[in-house]
Amino acid sequence: MSRPGQGVMMSVNGLGFPPQNVARVVVWEWLNEHSRWRPYTATVCHHIENVLKEDARGSVVLGQVDAQLVPYIIDLQSMHQFRQDTGTMRPVRRNFYDPSSAPGKGIVWEWENDGGAWTAYDMDICITIQNAYEKQHPWLDLSSLGFCYLIYFNSMSQMNRQTRRRRRLRRRLDLAYPLTVGSIPKSQSWPVGASSGQPCSCQQCLLVNSTRAASNAILASQRRKAPPAAPPPPGGPPGSVAVRPSATFAGAALWATPATSPTEPPQSSGAPPRSPSTLSGAPTPGQNNLNRPGPQRATSVSTRTSIPPGVPALPVKNLNGTGPVHPALAGMTGILLCAAGLPVCLTRAPKPILHPPPVSKSDVKPVPGVSGVYRKTKKKHLKKSKNPEDVVRRYMQKVKNPPDEDCTICMERLVTASGYEGVLRHKAVRPELVGRLGRCGHMYHLLCLVAMYSNGNKDGSLQCPTCKAIYGEKTGTQPPGKMEFHLIPHSLPGFADTQTIRIVYDIPTGIQGPEHPNPGKKFTARGFPRHCYLPNNEKGRKVLRLLITAWDRRLIFTIGTSNTTGESDTVVWNEIHHKTEFGSNLTGHGYPDASYLDNVLAELTAQGVSEAAAKA
Repeated sequence: MSRPGQGVMMSVNGLGFPPQNVARVVVWEWLNEHSRWRPYTATVCHHIENVLKEDARGSVVLGQVDAQLVPYIIDLQSMHQFRQDTGTMRPVRRNFYDPSSAPGKGIVWEWENDGGAWTAYDMDICITIQNAYEKQHPWLDLSSLGFCYLIYFNSMSQMNRQTRRRRRLRRRLDLAYPLTVGSIPKSQSWPVGASSGQPCSCQQCLLVNSTRAASNAILASQRRKAPPAAPPPPGGPPGSVAVRPSATFAGAALWATPATSPTEPPQSSGAPPRSPSTLSGAPTPGQNNLNRPGPQRATSVSTRTSIPPGVPALPVKNLNGTGPVHPALAGMTGILLCAAGLPVCLTRAPKPILHPPPVSKSDVKPVPGVSGVYRKTKKKHLKKSKNPEDVVRRYMQKVKNPPDEDCTICMERLVTASGYEGVLRHKAVRPELVGRLGRCGHMYHLLCLVAMYSNGNKDGSLQCPTCKAIYGEKTGTQPPGKMEFHLIPHSLPGFADTQTIRIVYDIPTGIQGPEHPNPGKKFTARGFPRHCYLPNNEKGRKVLRLLITAWDRRLIFTIGTSNTTGESDTVVWNEIHHKTEFGSNLTGHGYPDASYLDNVLAELTAQGVSEAAAKA
């Protein structure tokens, strides 16, 4: 399936503009912590465009048109979204698409998340799905866009190619996104006013207006203390100031405040999120030169200053000592204050504690009730004796009079022949045969199940594509490696009176086998050895025993595309979450987390790994 062209992005004073006299649909988007550009709704985009026409350097209060976005303000001068209650800032951009594409027609494609709510796809994915839908394609493969999903239009569903889990999707008509032609009028003075020239009198606009004066006073004070400005960098515009890179920012996130941005989809990867980029120079308006915010708000405050009530804190990592602020930091602070329009106090941001204090070998003990201290896995060769037809017949019962309903694999009616007729030829399986899975009772064409099994791991197990019930012992495609586990004499947050189980996974790079996406091609293994942690209590030891079983069945890792780096043909987590942060929970993969042990037990059960299944 061909992918449509990306939206055109150009920059003039931080704002994107389409070519002269060419009509384009305008879509405003914000950057989430996974580096995905998420679109605002058409209603919000119309509101932003209306404000932009009045003042291209002003602020947009999103709560005026969407009650769910009450905390958010967009600063058009710096092209950043600001959240008032947390102080979090995210880059935004003004993107352009063809008027005949999905946003120009007001068509929105959405998928159903685990909570039953509907989440819009990224705009480039939405356009790709709509193009395939208009061409009446029966299905669409999103792998060309970096996603391991198949879209089935007949059943309006999305299927994960690796786990075969399905989600519902829908196509709905909404307000068309705004249309623009040519350039935008020059900006007016801040703040934005109505057509009468009077400023808006709502509480949010009054708050922004009242804090701008305080921000300017702080900036003026900083300028008086700052050293003389350096000359502009070679090739830089007049008036620009060269900011020298400083160790103050090296390798550190600039913010550590929480942010739940609007319409952000949930993520389920077990791997830790991508580390923030490094700030190394003066920011360019309209581009993401600022580090992404972290997932937890800082609570520590500088010992020399106190934060006034109502003023958001701006945690900055690696502030060395308590002396005067470095000139580069002061300059950067001024830019941030201009962008936010609010007074901000600097605080010291906490660092995640990924590892425990050093432990001597004599202090490392075996886990009680768990035999051994490590597991090794070698490449398990497929058993040729397991014929696909024999495996399918083992778990199914023939249905003589099938109901007149769809087979959810081929989307043909059960009373007709399988959609794989002519694609697969098995003398022992006629295309019109229908069977019922013994435990869950769901019915499919036998030929469809043979095709599904032949396209999987071929390990002798079968998983119902509707309810995910597993028949037999499910195994995965985890590459060879080693799993170690032992006790260390340190406690996790929330488990003060309990020692800690440390798990160490180590997988080297290698060559993909026949069960992997690209047999014969090299795969990478980033971030190994990986350290994970469990509390040494009854439930923690139970989780460890089941993780050992999952490791033996090659279910902990797989080879695919990393959600955090986008790298393909690399070792990734396989939908069983692990805690990789020892002494804090800044990344979301640490403690305390009261529901983690129950959640990971549920994830293991979904993979067919449970104490009940082991006893059966």
